[in-house]
Amino acid sequence: MTRKFVERRTKRWAASGRLACIGALVGVALLAGRIDASAQTPSASLPGVDPALLEDIAVGSRVLADFGVLDGFGHVSARSPTNPNHFLMSRSLAPALVTADDIMEFDLDGNPMDARGRKVFLERFIHAEIYRARPDAMGVVHTHSPGVIPFSVSKVPLRAMFHNPSFLAVGVPVWDIRKDFGETNMLVSNSAIGKSLAATLGDKPVVLMRGHGDVAVGPSVKMAVFRAYYTDVDAKLQAQALALGGEPNYLTPGEGAKADETNFAVMDRIWNLWRMKVLPTLAK
Repeated sequence: MTRKFVERRTKRWAASGRLACIGALVGVALLAGRIDASAQTPSASLPGVDPALLEDIAVGSRVLADFGVLDGFGHVSARSPTNPNHFLMSRSLAPALVTADDIMEFDLDGNPMDARGRKVFLERFIHAEIYRARPDAMGVVHTHSPGVIPFSVSKVPLRAMFHNPSFLAVGVPVWDIRKDFGETNMLVSNSAIGKSLAATLGDKPVVLMRGHGDVAVGPSVKMAVFRAYYTDVDAKLQAQALALGGEPNYLTPGEGAKADETNFAVMDRIWNLWRMKVLPTLAK
């Protein structure tokens, strides 16, 4: 081989080696969470929407399914950051299967902006009417929480048992669909029913739905998911405390307000743990 031929080949090998090293470093960074691949690419189907918000909806759906607060039913939504009169929610799909690509945009009448043949949730009117009635709500979660349902059909009010569900100390109203609409299939299947539910929720963070489940709202998707989860935890613990006999020593409204401030301050700690647990499933 000539000297020039050897020099050219040596340069090619060196260049390919550098590319391989760069590729390996990027891969390590992605695995370590130093580069958020999803944050680098804007949503093609929902222009102007931060992919991180879509991820929050998907992560929240899967987290609540993992905890058993949601099963094949229930849903998580967010108010649209580009239009306050729209909201974002998955197509009709089991929460444990939701990905960012499944999320659609709806107006406050529950109409999808770009259905493209995708099925939508029958009870999207829960979200639509709460966003209409509550300008402060940026996230809404509807569950059929097993722990909560007994409190929706009994005369025992759900009360705040400890600091994480301290938001319950302001009171938890119970909405009864039969009161305004007679005997139904129990579902919030139109705007009128959704409006009635939103009116009972009022300014509270959680409302129980008789014989159905509950709705939790928050100033973010993360906080709405947090409240949905800890509402279920609280209900189970309250049932245990009541079974012991006597009157439990619940949090006062003052204690609840102070503890809730702390919940907001440490929200990212618990969210990052939950995200870590379910994020690998989003890639499947």
